[in-house]
Amino acid sequence: MSRVVLAAAGAELAQRVGAAVDGDLQVLPAGRLPGDPARLFEQLVDGELPEVLVIGPDAPADQVLLLAARLDVQCPGISVLLIARPDPALLQAAMRAGIRDLLDPAADPAEIGASIERAARAAAGRRRVLRPVEDSARYTGRVITVASPKGGVGKTTIATNLAIGLTSSAPQSTVLVDLDVQFGDVASALGLVPEYSLPDAVQGPAGQDTMVLKTFLTQHPSGLYAVCGSESPAAGDTVTAADVSRLLAQLAREFRYVVVDTAPGLSEQTLAALDRSSDVVMLSSMDVPGVRGLRKELDVLRELCMIPAGRHVVMNFADPKGGLSVRDVETTIGTGVDVVLPRSSAVPASTNQGVPLLESGRRDPMTKELRRLVSRFAATPLVSPKGQRAKHRAAS
Repeated sequence: MSRVVLAAAGAELAQRVGAAVDGDLQVLPAGRLPGDPARLFEQLVDGELPEVLVIGPDAPADQVLLLAARLDVQCPGISVLLIARPDPALLQAAMRAGIRDLLDPAADPAEIGASIERAARAAAGRRRVLRPVEDSARYTGRVITVASPKGGVGKTTIATNLAIGLTSSAPQSTVLVDLDVQFGDVASALGLVPEYSLPDAVQGPAGQDTMVLKTFLTQHPSGLYAVCGSESPAAGDTVTAADVSRLLAQLAREFRYVVVDTAPGLSEQTLAALDRSSDVVMLSSMDVPGVRGLRKELDVLRELCMIPAGRHVVMNFADPKGGLSVRDVETTIGTGVDVVLPRSSAVPASTNQGVPLLESGRRDPMTKELRRLVSRFAATPLVSPKGQRAKHRAAS
């Protein structure tokens, strides 16, 4: 029997709908119908999504149409039925919003049951198209973790620009996760005002169903999706390593690229991310303390066998007057440096404005090298504003 949820209906109608589905029905509490699917799913008892959502006549039409339109985009595997007085204008608006059927409030259980069965078959068909039965039929996205032993080396700048660059290569198929659970500022770096944060994405229904999880993501105008950082350190501390592992596994089944911004050091959340990663961007500032810290972090990860196959060493804040050469760095850390990012006066303004350099189109040596970094992962070569393909080196 299909899972059916009924909203905005009185007791008598709930009884008829219950009879139509042999009692396999969850009735949501009376009250304002939420316009946001995530708020709707929070009311589900077991967090399991229905195949069919039946909306009764007690909700205003504008609220119903808003919710249905959002469900049609965010959760196309759910069919919506509306029980309301037949009206040509409402019928047309309902069709445009993706509502599957419009039923008269006086419909008997047999009519209701037949409509629900048709809607459930339609939902099952759409789910088969959207989510193949075998997980192996879905690609597993590339999980790219940006990590560093120290703070202040530009992890968030690199992660946000990398995510923006990959969005150009894979529109609507890149997601950025802010895993600095206490003081993450991805939202600020992207100029976003998120409604939901990391704890929302790993707890409750979102932690169990990928379709629900998608409603907790924040979308950037570029087409990039983001799991933004916690509102407070206390809230962030509720996110466990197991939560992180499950979240990244969910996202990797739905997105081609999952970029992870981490906190300094090797917290349990960062280790969980590295365990799920296909690639790691090991980042350091180009100074003696930063390089020594990177060497220690690489040594620890080697001992733990936690360096992914795709390892990319990036030096930030490179300055010819700094006294360190790339050769000095490679000798110290015992491996090659893949990308060197020069110190740039454009970065502070970019950060303060919430506009990543790769989104601004600014011509700058830093932008050129960021494009080179993105090209190590992009499925298709990036094109510079002048139409020239960005040069890149093969990934190690």
